[in-house]
Amino acid sequence: MKQNAIMLKLVQTPISPEQVEDQIAENFDVMPKTRVREDAFDVTDEEKINAISEHFKKIMQTLGLDLEDDSLKGTPRRVAKMFVKEIFSGLNPKNKPVISLFDNKYKYNQMLVEKNIALYSNCEQHFVPIIGKAHMAYISSGKVIGLSKINRIVQYYAQRPQVQERLTLQIANELKLILQTDDVAVLIEASHLCVSSRGIKDTDSSTVTAEYCGVFLEPERRDEFLKYLNPK
Repeated sequence: MKQNAIMLKLVQTPISPEQVEDQIAENFDVMPKTRVREDAFDVTDEEKINAISEHFKKIMQTLGLDLEDDSLKGTPRRVAKMFVKEIFSGLNPKNKPVISLFDNKYKYNQMLVEKNIALYSNCEQHFVPIIGKAHMAYISSGKVIGLSKINRIVQYYAQRPQVQERLTLQIANELKLILQTDDVAVLIEASHLCVSSRGIKDTDSSTVTAEYCGVFLEPERRDEFLKYLNPK
């Protein structure tokens, strides 16, 4: 199915936020989904916080920590609230940012690059942080997106248990869908604390992933994008 047909289907058929990622996955060759159970949103955030708080309390007790200590007694609920409301809030489709497009009144038809977008996510294998930067570019097909909305898209997909490859593809395909163009590039460079703080404990390595689509598959355009990221 071509890009304009995808957009037509989305416009003509009202869908709930929970169906958005399914729709994208059906219509793009590569849109790996973050796997969640069908009943993942049958309980409220507060119910999740209460349940996680109890479970984390048991973890802390198992580790031998004294939960009567002033510094520790509020930790289970703090962690639970952080999980649900912050670092894993991107699991809930209701938290997906509402994106508005604007007419490209200036007829700007060159590359728009936004780089050094702060990225904080969590490795789904060990639940420890992934910290890095996301860079993206697109060429307008007639519409432009507010710059802060790009950051919000990155944040939304990052705020869930992730692997960097999937995160890169999710951001790229979301931008393609919203901007109604294939001319999108996304590059992520990040450090994984599952590598630097445990196991091999390599503090110097970083991981780079990229997705080039449309005209960015052409070496000249791709090189132009990369030069903006490393101007020296």
